[in-house]
Amino acid sequence: MEAAVIGAGSWGTALAIQLARAGHAVTLWARNVEHVREMQETRENKRYLPGVKLPPPLNPTADLEQAVRAGKRLLICAVPSHAVRETMSLAAAYMRGEEVVVSATKGLEEGTSKRMSEVLAECTPCADRIAVLAGPSFAKEVAAEMPTVVTVAAADGKVADFVQHAFATPMFRVYALEDVVGAEIGGTVKNVIAIAAGVSDGLGLGHNTRAGIITRGLAEVNRLAMKLGADPLTVTGLAGLGDLVLTCTGELSRNRSVGLRLGRGETLSAILASMTQVAEGVRNTLTVDDLARTHRVEMPITAQMRCLLFEDKPPRAAMVDLMTRQLKHEFAS
Repeated sequence: MEAAVIGAGSWGTALAIQLARAGHAVTLWARNVEHVREMQETRENKRYLPGVKLPPPLNPTADLEQAVRAGKRLLICAVPSHAVRETMSLAAAYMRGEEVVVSATKGLEEGTSKRMSEVLAECTPCADRIAVLAGPSFAKEVAAEMPTVVTVAAADGKVADFVQHAFATPMFRVYALEDVVGAEIGGTVKNVIAIAAGVSDGLGLGHNTRAGIITRGLAEVNRLAMKLGADPLTVTGLAGLGDLVLTCTGELSRNRSVGLRLGRGETLSAILASMTQVAEGVRNTLTVDDLARTHRVEMPITAQMRCLLFEDKPPRAAMVDLMTRQLKHEFAS
């Protein structure tokens, strides 16, 4: 099968490599011409995934039309959430309307708070053939062919089955799911909670604190997801608990790294200026908090991260305020 990955960051590149390993001819699109030329010449994405060779069936290109037309059956959107609408609207001009489009982007659209599958449904002609890839999966480990387990969610079971089999290899196991809302909310909120976990670690608050943040963070994922119509079982699975644990504890987590550095006293502007890749949790803290307020969902960790990131609240003060909130039943809504 022919497939295309739109977005050549570390995650997009890892997914392109995975599809090539699964036996497909893959086109990998990047906006920057020099970046593409470097990948073509070195057969490596040195900017975002150094040390990993691009397999022969993988063709980098800066020509969006070529990429879309080359991906005759399967298009993977792996650009940052703030660029999805613009990029995929441009790509839509070259689509036939028969493709399966997979969102590999975790986040909500700024300004509208729409999930990525909703954005893709609006800006492409493939509204009934959209799937979401979710679950605990660091790009570096996928590219290194370490055993990884993910889930693909689609309202249409046939679409989920198609994507499931397209990606699956002995080292990359894919489960199927119908709950698109739960998969996307899990993949979005976990980035915000990971910043909080990083802040805790940066302050040196210990394992008890981190475990508490992960568990209460899961409660926030569950509240928002269920309010939006998700299946509560999804939150206990790969797209919920699995991805949350990975992002809150893994050394490769960009969002945890941001929190870690904030907890150690660095400023957000300095942290972001030093990063070459996007930490989606920073942008999405505002969007998730706005969505929670709109639906009157209590998400105290998210609210404190908003204060810390955008209102200059000291990290330790944010943690103190979380600990001294009014006492209540653990499973109160």
